[in-house]
Amino acid sequence: MKIVINGIHANLRFSSAHMIPCHQFCGGIHGHSYHVDVQVDGDRCGEFGFVVDFKKVKDLMRDLCSDLDHKVLIPLESDDIKFNDLDDSVDFSIGVKKYTLPREDCCLLSLKSTCAEELAEYFARKLYNSLKEEENESEMKIASVQVCVNEGIGQGAYFEIKD
Repeated sequence: MKIVINGIHANLRFSSAHMIPCHQFCGGIHGHSYHVDVQVDGDRCGEFGFVVDFKKVKDLMRDLCSDLDHKVLIPLESDDIKFNDLDDSVDFSIGVKKYTLPREDCCLLSLKSTCAEELAEYFARKLYNSLKEEENESEMKIASVQVCVNEGIGQGAYFEIKD
């Protein structure tokens, strides 16, 4: 059985700036108002016969969205970004462009890129790992987690993790 949570209606949203280094159109800093859709597939179990409690999934996803909200998303594993300082400020360069941003305005992510595809995988792995931790302490049996990170209505990337 599968549960589905629509990010627009469930308020699973965040607004962030990012760049895709060296991309013709997306190489400069720009932003999106993202929303995140979620599907969790598994066995019904427990007193109420849930796959997983909707509230639990929404709370986990809202926490993840909150971490990225109103931040500049910076991929730490990009081959195109050269970092100089990550203490009080985030000081980096991409080719001839040099950036210095206040640390509190940035979200440094262990990703190669902050494209929708990478963000979908990031969210899916975080949710999957959280649910699997809980699965070990309960009757819950999760078979897969699918997350879609939408950069706008009708435009997003899906990532699925299966057992």
